Amino acid sequence: MHDEAWAKMFKKYKIHKHNFKKEPFEITAQMIKDATKDFTTTGDREVRILCKQDTRESRPQVFIDNGLFLLPIKNGIYVIVKGEGYMDIPPMTNKTKAYKSKLKFRLDTSKVGNSEMQHIDFAYASSLIRSFMKDDSLVLTIRGRKYTPEFSFYVGKQKITIKSVQTEVDAGYEGKQQVVLVEVKSSKVTNTIIRQLYYPFRQWQEHTSKKVIPLFFERNESEYHIWQFEFKNVENYNSIKLVRTGRFIIKESVII
Repeated sequence: MHDEAWAKMFKKYKIHKHNFKKEPFEITAQMIKDATKDFTTTGDREVRILCKQDTRESRPQVFIDNGLFLLPIKNGIYVIVKGEGYMDIPPMTNKTKAYKSKLKFRLDTSKVGNSEMQHIDFAYASSLIRSFMKDDSLVLTIRGRKYTPEFSFYVGKQKITIKSVQTEVDAGYEGKQQVVLVEVKSSKVTNTIIRQLYYPFRQWQEHTSKKVIPLFFERNESEYHIWQFEFKNVENYNSIKLVRTGRFIIKESVII
């Protein structure tokens, strides 16, 4: 993706010669603009598009060939890092369970359209999220974009510090003892950048002493799939582990 634009940047800034074993390579939005100003296609000049590398396959070839990935560290500043920046999303192998909605009535408006938000909202309204987490106290408190506080972490032996990076949480729920952050995913995605779970996890951990739990959520045809993850070492970007999964069909209440 955008191979020529990134190849030009690597040549202009001699990124090939950088010692990635020592530290990541820092690149700014202005550097990207300067290097790509002669490209005629918007996608080869727009910083936001060039820096969107959410899956292994969406990386430019020069990143793939050299085992690199990109992380934002400040507004308009990125680092090119050597290492594994992505995680595989395990296939859902659980048997499908019928989950009876705890609502005493049917929801008509939730069936209008086919958006990710309405599917997670329906799962929450039906108490599927609460039941999966075994926590009836969970309430919706987080949604949308916010900026991170400053925190540091490691990719291998490389220490990376970020500050005021914009994150987005599709849905976040707080209970008496835990905060649950949900990333809604597409069924076509088999891997994703760890950053999508790690940055919000660290961000909200700074604001609460409660346990912060990241989830992946997907609606696949009529089924609802949930993956629960944890970071074994808070400061280790690559310490993400799968805890458990769930596969459900929601049965609404029958109105007599």
